[in-house]
Amino acid sequence: MSGIKPILKKELADHFSSYRFIILFALITMVSMITVYMVGLNIQRELNGVAKPRFVFLMLFTSSGTLFSLVDFVAFFGPLVGLILGFDTINRERNEGTLSKLLSQPIFRDTIINGKFLAGVVVIGVMISSIVLLISGLGLIVVGVIPGVEEVGRILIYLIISIVYVSFWLGIAILFSIIFRSVATSALAALAVWIFFSFFISMGANAIAGALVSDTTQDDPEVVLKQIKIQRALSLASPLILYVDATATIIDPMRKTTRTIIQMGMLEQLSMARFAGPLSLSQSFFVVLPYIVSLLAITIVSFAVSYLIFMRQEIRSI
Repeated sequence: MSGIKPILKKELADHFSSYRFIILFALITMVSMITVYMVGLNIQRELNGVAKPRFVFLMLFTSSGTLFSLVDFVAFFGPLVGLILGFDTINRERNEGTLSKLLSQPIFRDTIINGKFLAGVVVIGVMISSIVLLISGLGLIVVGVIPGVEEVGRILIYLIISIVYVSFWLGIAILFSIIFRSVATSALAALAVWIFFSFFISMGANAIAGALVSDTTQDDPEVVLKQIKIQRALSLASPLILYVDATATIIDPMRKTTRTIIQMGMLEQLSMARFAGPLSLSQSFFVVLPYIVSLLAITIVSFAVSYLIFMRQEIRSI
């Protein structure tokens, strides 16, 4: 890991000074704040003249605005941050001839790939942390409720899971930037993988589950339950499903399981917050621990594959 500090500083300077980062950060911040502002207004209207229940601050993250909640927004569009940060990490420098010049310096090859990935993770962490802080500040103004210690803890765990989730897609993007020499090809390949895992996995799981139980009566509750179990088991191959189940459970104390439940409206959530017994932070954490470990494992694997391929590639000067 010797010499990683100069690589890290160079990559961070390139990221933070690029128009790509500024435009992406501004766009995500704008959409997130608009969504949370609308959710905050809805909560404020529902709580008008009513005693505020516990964990109302967390509803800023789980309640839907016009189209989606903040958790859903990060789940679907967060991967684009990792893909955009990493799709030209290696092949751009290879095409410009700077990679061979960099390797001619007294810098180990693994330092380059480690520094680039670590810089991307730092940028992702700064971006997501800034958005969460901005949203929390806006929520304090709109809702007028100060989060408790347990709510802050849940938000911190949500933040860590989100960074790991987006870092997985960063590793995928770096992998394709190593495999493909063309920047456009690596971008399209990374985008295709995102579309496959985000959309086609769920559709394929539904189709396979329906085919496996198609010869039985669909009105039988046992058959329906079996189909749901098969569909859910297959859909867990998608990082998006792992992330959504983990974050929705850790950010919502009312959820006792990661299994899909019926989506409730604002009044139902407020009623549950008053009369239902919420899980403690430690209980919610142990419920989602297998999902967190799975996300961390596939992130490490994606980077490890990128590392191995990069270390074995022949790099010639142009």
